[in-house]
Amino acid sequence: MAVGIGPLPRLHPVPGIRVGVACAGFKAPGRRDLVVMALDEGAHSAAVFTGNAFCAAPVTVARDHLAGGPPRFLVINSGNANAGTGTQGIETALQCCDLIAAAAGCDRTQVLPFSTGVIGEPLPLQPFRDGLPAALAALAADGWSEAAHGIMTTDTVPKGASLQTRVDGEAVTVTGIAKGSGMICPDMATMLAFIATDCAVAPDVLRRCLDRAVADSFNRITVDGDTSTNDACVAVATGRGAAAVDSVDSQAYEDLSAALTTVCRSLAQMIVRDGEGATKFIAIDVQGGASEEECRRVAYTIAHSPLVKTAFFASDPNWGRILAAIGRAGVPELDVSRVDMSLNGVCIVRRGARAGDYREEQGAAAMQAPEIDLCIQLGRGRYRDYIWTCDLSYEYVRINAAYRS
Repeated sequence: MAVGIGPLPRLHPVPGIRVGVACAGFKAPGRRDLVVMALDEGAHSAAVFTGNAFCAAPVTVARDHLAGGPPRFLVINSGNANAGTGTQGIETALQCCDLIAAAAGCDRTQVLPFSTGVIGEPLPLQPFRDGLPAALAALAADGWSEAAHGIMTTDTVPKGASLQTRVDGEAVTVTGIAKGSGMICPDMATMLAFIATDCAVAPDVLRRCLDRAVADSFNRITVDGDTSTNDACVAVATGRGAAAVDSVDSQAYEDLSAALTTVCRSLAQMIVRDGEGATKFIAIDVQGGASEEECRRVAYTIAHSPLVKTAFFASDPNWGRILAAIGRAGVPELDVSRVDMSLNGVCIVRRGARAGDYREEQGAAAMQAPEIDLCIQLGRGRYRDYIWTCDLSYEYVRINAAYRS
């Protein structure tokens, strides 16, 4: 259903990266499901992975390989998560790296594997053998759009964002793709994201940029409160452009950080807008907290309430459900008489009770909108935090009930 997502924009090539896609047979015949990204010598990479204790085999292997030095290849398959597969899953992920290494003449530790799809099923190696030659042969600077399609699972639309800007006065390109639709909640979400820039960035600085961007994007989204086994977000800096960032205490760092965050926020919001069965995109803004943490806790409690989410789906301004969620969010000594709430600028609750001038038809009109701003004022302090979520529809149940059918 994809709320407010237009066609895939132009994804600017990033000098120093080539992308190839193939139909390998992990999914239905003829479906793009294998992506290879080749990184030029000298590129630096940083990554953030899932916090799920049952992390997938490719997460374990990618994390280990990245710790050993800069990668030369990223390989992504969709249709099978290679999660919950034990030692055999690790071996399969390593064998996949071996296949790339043998074909490209690099070491297996210079390959990072990523997988997404059904959990608990053994990942077959034959599709890699069948598909990798075609993916490697297809490597091209302008392969980003094909890759956005190739990493999709339950996504209804491909997700990509790209911008050309300036870092400390020099021209820079930042391009990224992502997949994700359900099983979405920090840490990270069931998502894969790959973002690249031609800026030259020191490895530790790139990691700082990525952490900052993820905190303000992928770690602010939730569809259903489930954190995946396979989440990964990778940032690559090829160094092929004129701009360089050597220190976090510089204008260049601020410029690059802002650009990376802009791309990540676009991708993160696309994931929520394409939430499985989503018909509403909801921004929850909690203000006046005693800390950012308590504002965030209130926001997630609201976003994870099935009663609240189904009310949004029905366009029912059942604001009592939202108040109940605020009240059980664990805010210590919350003075409910200081709580205000509005939907798309319509004040519904003032000082803990229905606003005297509020009319039901106003709330109903606000809830009909496909994009809704929910603002909560706690009246406890100066802190604020926000997240993005969606509604819970019949279609979400259908998609997930039939996921393995």
